Amino acid sequence: MSKKQKKMLARIIVSTIMLIVLNFLPVSGLLRMALYLAVYLIIGADILKKAGKGILNGRVCDENFLMTVATIGAIALAVYTKSGDYNEAIAVMLFYQVGEFFQSYAVGKSRRNISALMDIRPDYANIEQDGRLEQVDPDEVAIGSVIVVQPGEKVPIDGVILEGNSDLNTSALTGESLPREAHVGDEIISGCINMTGVLKIRTTREFGESTVSKILELVEESSSRKSRSENFISRFAKVYTPAVCIAALLLAVLPPVFNLITGRPAGWENWIYSALTFLVISCPCALVVSVPLSFFAGIGGASKEGILIKGSNYMEILSQTKVVVFDKTGTLTQGVFEVSGIHHNEMEEAKLLEYAALAECSSSHPISKSLQRAYGREIDRSRVTDIREISGQGLVAKVDGRSVAVGNTKLMKQLDMAYADCHSLGTIIHIAIDDSYAGHIVISDIEKPSSKAAIAALKKAGVNRTVMLTGDARAVAEKVAADLGVDEVHSELLPGDKVNKVEKLLADKSPKAKLAFVGDGINDAPVLGRADIGIAMGAMGSDAAIEAADVVLMDDDPMKIAKGIKISRKCLAIVYQNITFALAVKFVCLLLGAIGYANMWLAIFADVGVTVIAVLNAIRALRVHKL
Repeated sequence: MSKKQKKMLARIIVSTIMLIVLNFLPVSGLLRMALYLAVYLIIGADILKKAGKGILNGRVCDENFLMTVATIGAIALAVYTKSGDYNEAIAVMLFYQVGEFFQSYAVGKSRRNISALMDIRPDYANIEQDGRLEQVDPDEVAIGSVIVVQPGEKVPIDGVILEGNSDLNTSALTGESLPREAHVGDEIISGCINMTGVLKIRTTREFGESTVSKILELVEESSSRKSRSENFISRFAKVYTPAVCIAALLLAVLPPVFNLITGRPAGWENWIYSALTFLVISCPCALVVSVPLSFFAGIGGASKEGILIKGSNYMEILSQTKVVVFDKTGTLTQGVFEVSGIHHNEMEEAKLLEYAALAECSSSHPISKSLQRAYGREIDRSRVTDIREISGQGLVAKVDGRSVAVGNTKLMKQLDMAYADCHSLGTIIHIAIDDSYAGHIVISDIEKPSSKAAIAALKKAGVNRTVMLTGDARAVAEKVAADLGVDEVHSELLPGDKVNKVEKLLADKSPKAKLAFVGDGINDAPVLGRADIGIAMGAMGSDAAIEAADVVLMDDDPMKIAKGIKISRKCLAIVYQNITFALAVKFVCLLLGAIGYANMWLAIFADVGVTVIAVLNAIRALRVHKL
């Protein structure tokens, strides 16, 4: 509990005790009024101050103003009628503060989830100099530097492990409670906590571009993107609050004036009391507080599970997802390619692999990396010149002065090169040297262990259609789709073809159903932006994909997609529950207040009671671990 919340709770307790004691003290007249006013100021001074600031800043018709007018009016009526009953006025303010306390507690609980995520921000990086570790600002560490991470320290910057083995605590990033093993050669992302061994890491990104910085940036920006429900409530409150203020004024004036005209007693006291009750009932706290709070809690709960949703508007769209389209490599498969076969003509197997690895030396594509790993020796880039990449097909380069073409069947056809078909299952990389076909290399990818379960979970969550788009050969794509249970597959696609396929899928679906695209590569960025909602793999996904996406999965686990949909649906259900409940109670009580059948105690329930119930309901959006 924060210091501010403790002070608020103390004021509530002190005011409650004083109010109870005053009801038993035999005091009357000015002393009684002074004692009650003291209690009123203890519990309501901050509301009076906020109302005054609102008037000065042109925000007259807010909840603070309504509470101030209603309670001061009730005190004025007690003085005018000489009843000495100030309990209602103070009770209204007291219960309103109880509602504010619950709201503050709920917001604080939501913020703590996101604050826990903020704890991943590293304070320093260790650089080894002259045998000693020197702590430097992570911003000062250049790409390619070697940093040392000791047990208990946060990994400050993304990189590759050069020395050491350890267990990593990734719970702040992924929500995963079990530690992950890390070994030499493994890629490591910033924000993890090193638990056991000392690690030496060669940095692959600057701090500003590292995973931890991206996460913090996404979380900080998420609150600025409002959903349609939130925008509706904001617009509703702007019209609703002034309208009820005018209605309360008319209720206080018109009936007494009508009574005077018709020769009956005016009854000013009763109608002013009804108008003040009407004001308390009309306060839109339950809506204004609970709807944004529900979204905030939902985003906080999802963040704790390693699902970063960039705004409540995306939470709303995610809840309506009925079609999920996947990229294959790095999304449903691990993207860890291995050379599983080399089929050559007259050239030696090792020589064919050497030419392919050298030609691909400038590419960061997983297939290129697999060729370089299989080659197993340091790449001498001086041997390679005139590299020309052909999008979606491969590349052509000069290696030792010889023309080398490395790519798929489309590249061979474009070069008018006769090639040999391969019946092995996997990605086939054809190689032509000096305008002569030299052979091909078979590269296999591995399905992620959770991919099959993820597709089943999506169908269980109400997703009607799953689709896989890939640039891989038809046989490979169809086998993966069949293994995983994907409904539909489209293969041998260029990046532009993926956009066209998504456009067609968007046109085919019903208007209310939303389409999500899940990807991880640079070439997925245009499709992520075109889908109704884009979901990117955040741990090893490209910066372009993460930037273009609306939702980021921090541990690259496709199972989190179904969980994200369930979280969003729970959050939206809570939002609609709060809107329906608050409006129904408000309008019934407003009607009763307008015809004189409601008193301040009913008004207190209609305002504070409904707010507390709505806030407590909103807190449920934090509980997402078991979804």
